[in-house]
Amino acid sequence: MGGQRQGVGNTQSSAGAQVLAPDVPLAVLQRIEDSSLNASAPPQQRWLDGWIVRYNPGKAKRARCINAVAPGVRNAQDKLAECEALFREAGLPLVVRITPFTQPAGLDAQLAAQGWPLFDGTRVMVLPHLAQPPAGTPCLPAGWTESVEDAQAFAHTVGALRGSSQVEIEAHAQRVTHSPVPYTGVVWRDGAGQVQVCGQIAREGDLVGLYDIFTAPAARGRGLATAFCAGLLVRAGRAGARTAYLQVDAANAPARQVYLKLGFQDGYTYHYRSSNEAGTH
Repeated sequence: MGGQRQGVGNTQSSAGAQVLAPDVPLAVLQRIEDSSLNASAPPQQRWLDGWIVRYNPGKAKRARCINAVAPGVRNAQDKLAECEALFREAGLPLVVRITPFTQPAGLDAQLAAQGWPLFDGTRVMVLPHLAQPPAGTPCLPAGWTESVEDAQAFAHTVGALRGSSQVEIEAHAQRVTHSPVPYTGVVWRDGAGQVQVCGQIAREGDLVGLYDIFTAPAARGRGLATAFCAGLLVRAGRAGARTAYLQVDAANAPARQVYLKLGFQDGYTYHYRSSNEAGTH
């Protein structure tokens, strides 16, 4: 992806992006960060002196933000000015993603001092050992069907559940179609053919990420998300994955409980900063 990364150094920034899993090797967490960057790569991106600059018009902020993965040699303010013009041309607010691996390490504090608000604190959760399918994996509910959908079909399926705009749906489909990490979209429908749960896995070697997990509002609180994710992990394990990860809003307690039940633990955190209010939505 370009320049050589430096060591992480202090794993906690002034705003709280930090490593939370002392029993998971830092090298594994770095591989997960790399894999998640690969899996979320949109066609609309460029390399700018140590920064991966993404400006996809979809809903996912990972695909429309700056990821500062190497120190570079240019002044950060000059690069931000160049990126601001690029994002303005794309009709998007300027957003920077901050992780424990962000370089230079002082970038977060610099943006905070300039009044850029922090938002969307996220936990990257890790299941370090996926050697065997989870014990007692629940089955598909009686009368329901499971289908695998291509990028275009899945983007429309999950977009309809989320209430996404047509532009966001098409951007999602484009990103997944052209991702260097292959996705598998899975959908559960009830006996009436209505979508109740859906999600994707993106496998890169022995790593697998769970993405776009969504349960229809009327189907929540029935253990369906747990059963569905367990099925995704079985599918990924049979394909050769040995470590799983996912990204979840730090404030989404119900989802975090599902993932903790499946054996995931907090690996590290990240958040975003934006130069204007529009970027926080």
